[in-house]
Amino acid sequence: MPKKKVLFLIGSPNQTTQMHQIARLLADECEPYFSQIYYDGWMRGFYKLMLRARALERTVVSGHIKQKADAYLQQHGLKNDFENRRLREKYDLIVCCSDIVVPWNLLATTKSVFIQEGMTDPLHWWARQVKRFTRFPILAIGTSLNGMNNCCDLYCVASEGYAEHFREIGVDAGKLIVTGIPNFDDMERLRYNSFEHRGYVMVATTDMRETYRPDNRQKFFREATRIAAGRPMLVKFHPNEQMDRAVAEAKKYCPPGTLLYTEGNTEEIIANSVELITQYSTVVYVALALGIPAHSYFDIEDLKQKAPWQNGGTAARRIADLCRKFVQFEGSGPAFLKQYKDVGAGLAPAQSAAPLTGKQRR
Repeated sequence: MPKKKVLFLIGSPNQTTQMHQIARLLADECEPYFSQIYYDGWMRGFYKLMLRARALERTVVSGHIKQKADAYLQQHGLKNDFENRRLREKYDLIVCCSDIVVPWNLLATTKSVFIQEGMTDPLHWWARQVKRFTRFPILAIGTSLNGMNNCCDLYCVASEGYAEHFREIGVDAGKLIVTGIPNFDDMERLRYNSFEHRGYVMVATTDMRETYRPDNRQKFFREATRIAAGRPMLVKFHPNEQMDRAVAEAKKYCPPGTLLYTEGNTEEIIANSVELITQYSTVVYVALALGIPAHSYFDIEDLKQKAPWQNGGTAARRIADLCRKFVQFEGSGPAFLKQYKDVGAGLAPAQSAAPLTGKQRR
């Protein structure tokens, strides 16, 4: 029997490595292909207009983030069927890291699984207006409206708290299953790392300005300095930032001697810290899982309710098992999940695939 063909849609380094983990676990039964996320069908004209206007240059669909993803695929010898135009394969399953930018033509005829990749952006005033008056969640510029179009067959999410969040955004309850998410399901392993420093207050920035949101960086650094209260500080910049500007601001507004990192494994750096200060970033969940005091622009108590399930690094295997069974199933996503949950499939402890190294993930 020929292998089922599966298209994995990728984006940021975190999204790309999560998809690669799942694809490796399916390699015996399925033939994996990859593409940066894209639009086709009724949204393609609007999408191309935004690309030409360079409105998406700092998002995962364009610019240096797309270049990183392409380089990753080449480095690991993975098949790149960009926009289904390079190889033009016909797929049995699409695995999505976003349902904001999706290939509508393929989704209309192909089974699909959505995998939450991390924290969703805040549902700010503009995102609420986009949700209320349009069908274009991309206009919110970010991940706040993931789930709005309810367009995938299955939704794999990080926790019960996020399942409730996605229901509120617009996903049918019958499509949701809590699996945990790769890269954020085994924080304990981060305690054992080779990062050279320990005992500092860590400051993790966010690419808010690059995604067209206001960011008073001076105020943020001054508040971080107040919280640190004379303790050593380390700043790790978001990889999507305009680095020359970000570094210059840190040198200007942080105390002398503050350590500045533009690269490195953010999660391991957090694991060696005594306190974390961030803005809007999924990495806050690393601190919460490890019991490290954390500060965020989000409400910390709400984050604790949404914190990803710590299942010993089995999320990728659980999701792969779900994809393996769903691609063979005749019927809808909700019908599949009802059967899947009734028999307890994928709920028993399982060994995960070997995690990707910090260098690969960044």
